[in-house]
Amino acid sequence: MEESLPVGKAHVGPSPGRTLRDRMERASAVLSLLSTDYPDARCALDFSSPEELLVATILSAQCTDSMVNRVTPVLFRRFPVPNALADATLAEVQSIIKQCGYYRQKARFIRDSCRMLVRKNNGRVPKSLEELIQLPGVARKTANVVLSVAFGINEGIAVDTHVARLSSRLGLTRNTDPGRIEIDLMKIVGRVEWGKLTTLLIAHGRAVCHARKPECGSCSLSGICPSAFKVRARGAKKAE
Repeated sequence: MEESLPVGKAHVGPSPGRTLRDRMERASAVLSLLSTDYPDARCALDFSSPEELLVATILSAQCTDSMVNRVTPVLFRRFPVPNALADATLAEVQSIIKQCGYYRQKARFIRDSCRMLVRKNNGRVPKSLEELIQLPGVARKTANVVLSVAFGINEGIAVDTHVARLSSRLGLTRNTDPGRIEIDLMKIVGRVEWGKLTTLLIAHGRAVCHARKPECGSCSLSGICPSAFKVRARGAKKAE
């Protein structure tokens, strides 16, 4: 059982990384600890080709991966990507993806992206960030996921809500804008680890470091996490 911090000393613990070196060392420790916790961590979206991953990632915006995984088998059976989806009507696509939220906009993004793939790239997902972000509905986060997961290419770090939340709690960034968070993380983690960092932070955010009630008492990162010490400090004050 974890021992409570002595009253009056609850503030003792790691502070948010003040220097680049501090943040680099903490990021390295985070990667090491989470790699042990989640040795089989991978992208939670189901797909059998880069083209299917692209569609699934577009659908995952403001939607759970589990919901996307229920919808995509139906979608891909009815409209194999990208050719069949490129020729589908918006109404047909919308009827299948309706549970994913923002389905009207997503249906257009998916169909128009598939049309562009067929027209400009022989139906293949391009392997460059510059080309990917030209596709409708594809911004840096989606492009980073596709490049890293489908091709093992690290052009950036995909910052979703889990990555943003954990990066802040762990003192790896003081920014709240996803683009600035990405830049901060790219400075402190080696390029070869960018995709891995995203996958591990998402896995930990889902399993332990929840948005509302993080399970700091059972977290392997509690010894290096400034936010965990704040939680323990509040607990110590309540115990007075």
